[in-house]
Amino acid sequence: MTQHEQFPEFFSRIPGITLHDPLAELLGAPVDGVLHYRFGDAVRLAGHACPTVAGAWLCTTRALAALYPDRLPQRGGIGVSLGDDEGDGVAGVIAAVAGLLTGAAGHGGFKGLGRQHVRQALLRFGVAGVRHLRFTRLDQERHIDCRLDLSVVPGHPQTGALLAAILSGQADDKQRSLFATLWQQRVERILCQADDHPGLLSLNPS
Repeated sequence: MTQHEQFPEFFSRIPGITLHDPLAELLGAPVDGVLHYRFGDAVRLAGHACPTVAGAWLCTTRALAALYPDRLPQRGGIGVSLGDDEGDGVAGVIAAVAGLLTGAAGHGGFKGLGRQHVRQALLRFGVAGVRHLRFTRLDQERHIDCRLDLSVVPGHPQTGALLAAILSGQADDKQRSLFATLWQQRVERILCQADDHPGLLSLNPS
C-alpha cells in the first residue's frame, strides 16, 4: 500500500513548475521530457520545510520564469552560481533545491553523452561578483541575479522559546505542535504571500 506524506494544506496552493529536460526525453523517461515539480519535491529532497528551502524554491521558480518567458525552462541548460562557498551557512541547502529544478550539478554531476547534456560543473560556489544567487540561461548567456531577504517575513515571537524548550527536552506535545504550526506559517507567508512583502525577493536581469 502506497503511503503519502501529510503535508500542510497550504502546500497545495504553492505554484509548481513545469520544465523540459532534453536528456530525459532522449532516454525516454518521461517520454516527452516534460517534468513537473511541486514544493513537496524540494521538501523531500531537503527532508524538511523551512524558510531557507522555501526561499530557494521561490528564487529558482521566479528566476526560471523570467529567463524563459515564452517557453518551458530547459532543465540542464541553466547554470547556477552562488556567492557563498559550499560550506558557508545554508549555501548547500539553497544549491540542492536550485539543482533539483535546474539540473545543475557540481563536479560529481553527469558528464554528458558525446559532450552533450553535460550537468557537471553547472553549479558553482564562491563566484566573484555574485552576491547571493545567479541563474544563467546558457543558450543565450543571459542571467538573473536573485537577492532574498527572509528577515522581511519574520517568524512568530514565540518560536525561539518554543524551539529552545523542544531542544532541551522540556516541551510537551502541545508546545511541539504549536511550534510546528508557527514554523510552517512563516513558510506559508514566504511562498503564498511573497508579493505582499516588498523586499523579500528581488530579481535583476542582465
